[in-house]
Amino acid sequence: MPFPLSPVGRWAVLSVALLVSACSEQKAPANAAGNRPPTVLGVVTAEAQTLPVTSNLPGRIAPTRIAEVRPRVSGIVVERVFQQGSLVKEGDVLYRIDPAPFRVRVASAEATLKRAQAAQLQARQQSDRIVELRERNVASAQQQETAVAQLAQADADVAAAEAGLAAAKLDLQYSEVRAPISGRIGRALITEGALVGTGAADILATIQQLDPVYADFTQSAGELLALRRALQLGALTGANPGAANVELLFDNGETYRHRGQLLFSEATVDATTGQVTLRGQFPNSDGDLLPGMYVRVVIEQGTQANALAVPQQAVQRDGRGQAQLYVLKDDGTLELRPVTAGRVLGTRQAIDAGLKVGEQVVVEGFQKIRPGARFKGEPWKPAAAANGAAKQG
Repeated sequence: MPFPLSPVGRWAVLSVALLVSACSEQKAPANAAGNRPPTVLGVVTAEAQTLPVTSNLPGRIAPTRIAEVRPRVSGIVVERVFQQGSLVKEGDVLYRIDPAPFRVRVASAEATLKRAQAAQLQARQQSDRIVELRERNVASAQQQETAVAQLAQADADVAAAEAGLAAAKLDLQYSEVRAPISGRIGRALITEGALVGTGAADILATIQQLDPVYADFTQSAGELLALRRALQLGALTGANPGAANVELLFDNGETYRHRGQLLFSEATVDATTGQVTLRGQFPNSDGDLLPGMYVRVVIEQGTQANALAVPQQAVQRDGRGQAQLYVLKDDGTLELRPVTAGRVLGTRQAIDAGLKVGEQVVVEGFQKIRPGARFKGEPWKPAAAANGAAKQG
């Protein structure tokens, strides 16, 4: 027969029933959470590849040739022929200096030459006559020697007169100031009516050759030394200076459409800045590059084999600025791993240490990461590719 329960016993039985009911309610959500599918994250697989070693350096545009137009004779400028800021060719007339004085000098030199030629003719005839008389024993040997000397002096006078005439004609030719090189001429520094001379201060205009142009840029001696050491150790493969890829970026970030060629790097370091100057050459058929323009020069100074790179958005930073990556393991868990971030290559970040080939790195879906959850990786597609696929669909 059943035994009657005391009040304390009834309370004990009721408490056990409530506890069992609560445990069963707590197990149900836990089991439901355990049955959830793994969270999908966009990942990329680390692959060994050959990466270019590029440097983004500041630079200035300079003309390949520059010439200061100067007068070679003194006189009054009577005409300016060229249009300021226009393109001129080598040999084009730019200025005309008053030619009247030089024409007078040419006429005087021509008269001097004719007088010298007449004296030469007389001396030659006299010498021939003395020689003939000497053969007949009518003239003395001294008379013959004197006649020969006078003829030689007459020949010298003719040569001097010819040189004077050539100099006078050259000065007349120099009265037309011509372009020494082809290029774009600047503003006129001398106007009509000005007196010019052959002094160093008399500059009439400046011509600059702007196709092609130079881009002079600087790199710190420390960076250049580190690159050379890496080349010596075999970590990098050097680029041929004549075939090194050089690109220009304008100050607004736009890329210049023509590639350039690296010419040389100086062998000395600037004592005030610690920089080494390098020079590249770029075509400028459209005239977009002007002397003095500030640009950024992107130069490929070598290649690194078996390197690893991930999209920049995959790199996380802690409070101290240390680079970190979320690595998806085979069991579906995530590891926040500190890595050594290298140089930036466009939208990618080189990883120098902390990552191995074949590991999966999380690129997209960081907002879905929660403690204790399981994850599944899917190949990540850049936003541009995804948008293009959506448009095609």
